[in-house]
Amino acid sequence: MSQSRRHILAIDQGTTSSRAIVFDAGLSPVASAQEEFAQHFPASGWVEHDPEDLWQTTLATCRAALDKSGLTADQIAAIGITNQRETTVIWDRDTGKPLDRAIVWQDRRSAAICATLRDAGHEPMISARTGLLLDPYFSGTKVKWLLDQHEGARDRAARGELLFGTVDCYLIWRLTGGRTHATDATNASRTLLYDIHQGDWSDEICALLDLPRAMLPEVRDCASDFGQSDLAHFGAAIPICGVAGDQQAATIGQACFEPGMMKSTYGTGCFALLNTGKDPVASQNRLLTTLAYQLDGTPTYALEGSIFVAGAVVQWLRDGLGVLATAQDSASLAAQADPEQDVIIVPAFTGFGAPYWNAEARGASFGLTRATGPAELARAALQSVGYQTRDLWEAMRADWDAGDSCTATLRVDGGMSASDSAMQFLADIIGAPVDRPRILETTALGAAWLAGHHIGLCPGPQEFGRDWALDRRFDPAMAEDERARRYARWSRAVAATLSV
Repeated sequence: MSQSRRHILAIDQGTTSSRAIVFDAGLSPVASAQEEFAQHFPASGWVEHDPEDLWQTTLATCRAALDKSGLTADQIAAIGITNQRETTVIWDRDTGKPLDRAIVWQDRRSAAICATLRDAGHEPMISARTGLLLDPYFSGTKVKWLLDQHEGARDRAARGELLFGTVDCYLIWRLTGGRTHATDATNASRTLLYDIHQGDWSDEICALLDLPRAMLPEVRDCASDFGQSDLAHFGAAIPICGVAGDQQAATIGQACFEPGMMKSTYGTGCFALLNTGKDPVASQNRLLTTLAYQLDGTPTYALEGSIFVAGAVVQWLRDGLGVLATAQDSASLAAQADPEQDVIIVPAFTGFGAPYWNAEARGASFGLTRATGPAELARAALQSVGYQTRDLWEAMRADWDAGDSCTATLRVDGGMSASDSAMQFLADIIGAPVDRPRILETTALGAAWLAGHHIGLCPGPQEFGRDWALDRRFDPAMAEDERARRYARWSRAVAATLSV
């Protein structure tokens, strides 16, 4: 490794913004830049992004972070990429022009396709191969929907003229000037097309969805060679050496390398992953079996619970109801809530994720009175994230029978984890300690470590794990009977929402 190349550029392409962070060789952040982009909602339950927005904001934030750091591209040893998962892009191999807008992971338009496949009895086979459930959340039915909508698109895809990729794949293709059409195993495992046991695309599922294999990317390890960025982008070619979906990257950034370790990331949604080691665990509680990461050709598996609305409920208060000026105001407003009111918000705005998996459910509120105001709504919104995490916590404890070490502590990260009050309620409602790390941007950190590990700049997993640093531990302070009463009321609210 050249002594002049001692930094890593991490790209964190998320659902509402793109971010770039420059890390030094010790994986401390040096400089960062972030830029939001437009969200498109053309119909109820539809969520889209313009792929060009994803690319341009990624490029702009990378350049801005480099400029802030005072470094030039020839001082960057490698690029690591982490991304919003399942979001689906199809583009022309020759021109790079997208076939359509990207269909975002939250989008529910392919629910009818999923229902048809489920009614035909295909879900057990798909779940056995992929570890996933038949839900419009995943990429496969989104790809089918897009090909169905554009005349001649399926034939073009079969000829190799159209390419499919999740956002990481699309960014790699753009960064390398179209020389690399590849993804990593974690992103592949979220498509509904990848056999997580065989480590390859499933011909059976591709045939079932009528998806030409010619449009699918090559699947590589998370720490691998994904080509080099074009000279024109940053002024020097930089190798791309680490890729992982955002939740898997956060699992790595939280150093959850041992079976039984669990993390939960609070961004637009909430995603909890429990490392189950070298053997996949088939969930009996409607969790997902997925890849935590793949290094040196060896997959490490995880159980995952996905909550579609976490930070997005605060955005709803701000943008939809107008009761917040900024998302950061939510905690202070919630602190003013009347303690005598017990308002519950069930934020199933785009359906339920784990462990309910109901694409048709929609949000509801309970316990409203004439005295209910913005403060009570803010508190209920923040508490909804804790309640939903408790749902995942209970399911994971039921699925993962590994003694008392199972889910003994929850490591948290993401924007909402900065709220002391939200994290204290989380610890209270799950009845276990919640650990918040010093570096909250664990998603970008995980991508940086993957890239640095591949080129020999960063240490191995065990040493990296020893360097994990605690910012604050939140110990549960709620009485057990109060915890049980609150959670029982939440469970009744969810049942009522599902019954509508």
